[in-house]
Parts: sequence; structure tokens; C-alpha cells
Amino acid sequence: MPVFPEEPEIHESLPGPGVPFPRESDAQALRAPATGAPATAPTTVAAPAAVPGPRPAPPRPAPPRAARPGPPGLIPKPGPAPRRPAPAVPQVEVQRIAATPAQAVERADDAVDRLLDSGRDPGDILVLTVGEAHPWQQHELSFGEERYWAQLTDGGDVFYADAALTRPVRREVVVLVANGGTPARAAEAYVEALGRATVLLLVCGDAGPATAGATGAAPARPVKA
Repeated sequence: MPVFPEEPEIHESLPGPGVPFPRESDAQALRAPATGAPATAPTTVAAPAAVPGPRPAPPRPAPPRAARPGPPGLIPKPGPAPRRPAPAVPQVEVQRIAATPAQAVERADDAVDRLLDSGRDPGDILVLTVGEAHPWQQHELSFGEERYWAQLTDGGDVFYADAALTRPVRREVVVLVANGGTPARAAEAYVEALGRATVLLLVCGDAGPATAGATGAAPARPVKA
């Protein structure tokens, strides 16, 4: 019996792309699952469960922006400086002694004696005359003007001078003697005497504006300040 060579086993394979199936039944057979083979259900991937955790904190407010500097070279103008209170001006007490021009010197001498008796230091008293120079001033000038003005520099005794005194001098008590002169000159002398007194001004006679405290008589003995 003749022996035929074995034919190679032909395995069915799917045609490549662009190659038509030989038969429509073959295409259907490839698409349909084999008989008795269980159908494979589509696999569904479950979404991962949310993991509980801390809630996110609320957003922080943005920090305030710093003031932008002005253009270089500009210096801000300073505000108005606070007003400083004016220094307190000491009030000078004014006392009046009624007297005529002829009586003014005598009344002034009595007032000086009372001031010294009350304990006032002689160097704290200045006596100014509107009319004729005080007798004590005339006496001191008899020894020369140099000695006379030296007493003012020393400041250890009562000093007698004309109301038109030009040298700068201030004392605690000034006694103004209106023993003559015109009313205008007496008014000027009053202003000058008031500016030289630091505590008390005694006006003997009619000089300067009248005050509400004037009684027309010699004042009580002043108390040392």
C-alpha cells in the first residue's frame, strides 16, 4: 500500500487586517462564544471609599498691605506743634494811701516804717518820687553819684530814686510818691512803678487808675510775702 507523506496540520487562524472572511458563517462563529463556555461578565471597578479626616481649615485672611512709600525726596509736613501754656504772670497787689502832694512824702515814710516793722528786708523796698526828689535821696547824692548808685548795686538798704529811673531794677515792694508833677507824668510813673514791683505796689497820693480796694486811708500793715 503506498505511503503518503503526512500533510501538515493546518490550524485555523484569524485573517489579518484587511483580509475578508471567506464565509459569513465563519465571522459569526468567531463573534459568538463557544458552546457551553460561560459568558464573562464585564468587570466593574468600584470607586475607592472616601477616607474620613479633619476638615480643611478656613482660608486665612491676607495680611494688610503696608502703606506704600511716597515718591523719593518728599518729606511729610509735620503737624502743628501743640501750644504751650503761657507762663503765669505773678499778680502784683496794689494798695493806695490817700494823700495830697504835700503829704505824700510823709505818708510814704510812714509806709516804709510799717514795712520794716513787719519784718520786710530793707533791700526789698524801692521808693520812687514823681515830683521833687526825696530828702533821703538828696542826702545820699551829696556824697557823689558814684556812692549813691553803689547803694543800688549793693541792694542792702532802701533805695530812693526818681520815678523816671532808667536803670533796670526790680524789688518786691515799690512805694510810689505822687508829690508833684502833672497828671500825665503821674500816670506814666504809675505804669513804670508797677513794672518794677514783684509783690506789692504802694501808691501815696493821686497817681494811676483808681482801684476798687482803695479806701482813702493808710492801708493795714503789710505782711511779708
